[in-house]
Formats: sequence, C-alpha cells, structure tokens
Amino acid sequence: MMFPTHSDAVSQPTLRPAAQVMDLDRLGSHFQSRLSFVRSSMRRMMNEQWRIQRTRFDLDAEGYGTAIYRIDTPGAHYHCVIFSMYLPPEKRSDRVIADQWDVSFVLLAGDVDEQQLADLRRNVPLQEAGRFDARVLVLSRANRSLRNFERFVEALAEGCQPDPRQLAAVGYLYRTTAVYGNGKFGIADFSCLQEREDFTQPFSAQMFTVYLLRHFSIEQIEHMARARNPQRAVGLDTALQRYLGVGNSTGLGMAPFLINHPQLVDQWVWARETALMRVMAQPAQLPEVQRLHSLLARARQHLQETITEDQRQSAIDQQTLIDLEQLTEWFELQPASSDLWPALQAWTQSHCGIGCQELLVSLLLELYPEQVDPLAEQMSAKEGFRLNADMPLNELCELMETHYRWALDYDLGTADANHFFWYRSAEKEEPRLGERAMEPGAEKEMQLGLAHNIQRCHRALLAYREQHPQQLTAHFLLAQPQFKGTVCRLQGMARCTYGEIRANLMDRRMLPIHLLRCKLAFFGAGKFDPKSSRWVRITLFQGAPLIREIGQPFDDDWNFAVMPSLAAVAGEV
Repeated sequence: MMFPTHSDAVSQPTLRPAAQVMDLDRLGSHFQSRLSFVRSSMRRMMNEQWRIQRTRFDLDAEGYGTAIYRIDTPGAHYHCVIFSMYLPPEKRSDRVIADQWDVSFVLLAGDVDEQQLADLRRNVPLQEAGRFDARVLVLSRANRSLRNFERFVEALAEGCQPDPRQLAAVGYLYRTTAVYGNGKFGIADFSCLQEREDFTQPFSAQMFTVYLLRHFSIEQIEHMARARNPQRAVGLDTALQRYLGVGNSTGLGMAPFLINHPQLVDQWVWARETALMRVMAQPAQLPEVQRLHSLLARARQHLQETITEDQRQSAIDQQTLIDLEQLTEWFELQPASSDLWPALQAWTQSHCGIGCQELLVSLLLELYPEQVDPLAEQMSAKEGFRLNADMPLNELCELMETHYRWALDYDLGTADANHFFWYRSAEKEEPRLGERAMEPGAEKEMQLGLAHNIQRCHRALLAYREQHPQQLTAHFLLAQPQFKGTVCRLQGMARCTYGEIRANLMDRRMLPIHLLRCKLAFFGAGKFDPKSSRWVRITLFQGAPLIREIGQPFDDDWNFAVMPSLAAVAGEV
C-alpha cells in the first residue's frame, strides 16, 4: 500500500468542534488517558509520597475477617476498613439488587477506635441499608472473580506463579459492583471532599479506595496461600502484581450522570480537548516520534489482549487493530517535523474509524506531560444554573436556535425517535430503560430527553413571542413555568464549549453503553467487556505502581498495560 507524505500546509491547531467531539458514538469510543482520574490520583499519591501501612489484618485461613490500612498524606490521615465475609454461592450477584458481597469497605477521615469499628462492622456489610456519618468518604463492595481468585491462591500455595494469560483474560481478583461517594447514605458529601487537598479532583477519593482494594487482594491471596501450604507457598510475582487490576461491573445507573451534570462534563471534555490542542502545537522531534512508535505497539498488544464475547465490541476492536496497523505503517514513513502531529491526526480522521482516532488522542497526550498534566487540576466545576429573567425573547430564541440547533434538527415525530423511556426503579432507585410501546410506566419517565425538551420549549417560545414580541424571558416563564429548567440550562450552557451530548437518548438506535464507556474512560478504565448494550465490565489500575514503590523514582507510564511474558514471571519464582 502506498502512503503519501503529509503536506507542509497544516493550519494552526484549534479545539475540535463540539459537533464532532460530543457525538455519542465518538464519546463511546474513548480510552483512558493521562487525564483520567486513576492516573491523576496515582500521580498525586506518588509525588507527595503518601504513606500507606497495614494496621490490622485479622483474617482466617480462608481470608475472612477484617483488614485496616492507615493512609498518611502531607496534610491529613485516613483509614480504609475492609470486611471480608463468606458469600453463599446462591447470593453471588453483580446486580444492584444483591444484598451480600465477598468484601465491603470504606475510606474514612481520621482515626478508627474500637467503638467506631464495631459500628462499621454492623453497617458496612449492609451497604445501602446501613447507617453512616460524614467521617465516611467512600462506601463500596466487591465480589471475587470466580475465574481467577481460587486459581491464584492454589498456584501460590503450590509454590508456582499463576499463568499471566489468566489476567489477560480477566484482569482482576475482585470486581466492585458500586463505589459510592458524594453524600449517598449519609456519608460525606462533595463539599466535604473539596475542603481536603488530597481529593479535590473528581472521583479521586473513590478511585483511591479502589486502588487500596487492589493492594488488599494481593495481600489476601498471599495470606491464604501461606495458610494452606506454609512450606511451599510463594508470594505473587512483582510483574503480576503490577498487571493485576480491579474489576468493575457497571450498568445503567451511571448513564444519567452525564446528562445531569453538563457543566462538569464540559470541563472534563474541555480539559481533554485543550490537552490535545497543546500537543498539536508542539513540533515533533525524534524522541517524541520514537516514543509514539513504542506507544502504538503497546496499545496494539493491549487491544489484542482485550477479550470480550460481545460481537459488536469484538468487531470494533478488530477494526481498530486493522486501523492501528495501517496508521503505524504510514507513521513509519514520516520524518519528524513541526507539523507532524496535526498531519497524523488528519490522516487518521481520513483513513481510520472513530476507535482508532480516539485511541490516538490518548496516546498523543502521553508525549508531553508538562503540557497535559496541569489540566488535571482543572477538571472540577462549580455547578449550577442561574436564570436570566431579563433576557429579551428574541435573544432567548436566537440562543436556542444557535447553540441547540443540533437538537432542533432532530425529527422526533417518529416511533423510532421515541422508542425508549428512562425511569427510576421503585426497588433500588436506580435508572432503568424501558421500551415505550411494550412496557408500562412511561408516565413516570426521567427527563433525560434534552432534544425533546428543547423542541417543546422552542415551539412554545415561538408561539408566545408571536403574541408578545417585546416581552422578556420572565414573562414567558410566568405563562409557561414548566420550561424554567430547560431555559436555565440553555442559558447556562451557552457559555460552555462542550457539555451537551448530541444525541436523542430516546431513539431506538441509541446505545446506552456509549454513555457508560465515556464516563468510565474518564475514570481510567480499560479492557471494556460489554455484557449487553446496557452494562459492561472493565478493569482499573492494571499496570499501576505498587504501594511499596511509593518513594521510589516514579515513571508515570503505565497505561495500556500488557501481559508479562511467561519467561519473565517464571524467572522470579
């Protein structure tokens, strides 16, 4: 295949347009990056040299009992309390309706005395049914991986290392089924976290707590192996410890967040797009070119080692691998130059699918940490909309027709455009998705159909303005108060570059999995393994540094982790 060299006439980099970036298919093709919350959390922990020590480890031979870890940061200290309990096989479930789990755990501020520990022991295993106070920052639970946990313990007990291919297939020993923060069930709300320098970044407290579960899983299986066979048992190989992650099983409960927090989403996407623009402005020199070559090779191997039974996701991954191969061939022919990065991005947009395009974005952000990493401190937002009641109706109408033209252009009059409705389950108060023509309950649907709301508001506004052309927004809302929320949102979001997902979330062709993947990629998830269009399993922290490596030289280069070789693992036994 012939590959043309890039043109010398590449324009000055700019932010990608919202019409491109906020397309739901593209958002559902994101990958983890330097700006993902697991990466920024690990940088803070390693750079500030947090001290993490085990203060209690009362586990029996089967790994059941209590473990406590103390965390000292430069300005505060915390404790992570973990309860490991026997889980009957018939109770094992990743669904939100489950009421028992293999482990349940909390991250809390300050000390833990015996009275509080007894209180936690009563309530933490109950999760949503428990009672908590604002000392608790994060509440979570997890189940063992049936495919890995016992295999790992048995191998270590026999003096052998587990097969790395087991972690390539399933990258964890534990899989969380919920990680609660931000005021749920009486725990500390988001404003409390904002007062703590350690966890100011979004979801950083939750991600750090999941990281501690990873550490516990290593110590637990080593303890169980020694209990089974004290004479022969060995510890888990260092390379396997780094390759070990924590799983997560996530369903529709996560999806409405992106719709209900558009200002925060705007900040996340703005930071990522700004980072990309900064990279595009850098002249490509030989070290960065060589670095990208190695990152492309690593990403290809990582994707090859990502296993999913979902046919749609498998086909996407295979196409991305084909695109990566062609991209690598083209890139190998290009000399380092001042405009190589824009040319590389342009070539990818012309010749590759969305998956490869967005993977390249993640890889490019790795090349210039000094340009990208400071943006991780700008991914929070002070949310809230204020009504501008004095806005003339002509201006309000122009605002809607300019900034929400995409919503007004949808044909929402068909059955397919109104196929789904979102509602909240009575049992668990969790979001669900119903089919309007087949299921009851549409009268209780959640207001996630932004395009529908905008069109209804627009029609009412035009009709009112025709009768009262000189009046203000306040007059319109006095006559039509049901549109106040929509008007507040469009006035507030008009100042944002991104934030609104450009999709009809009621449409028959809408895939909720795109919403889940977008948010999880910002968390730092990898190994996306959809189990349907409505829930997915992923892996966090694969490749992340180990707790014992805090204080050692830190090279923040662990995304897209690849499987350790069999020879390397065997060599340390």
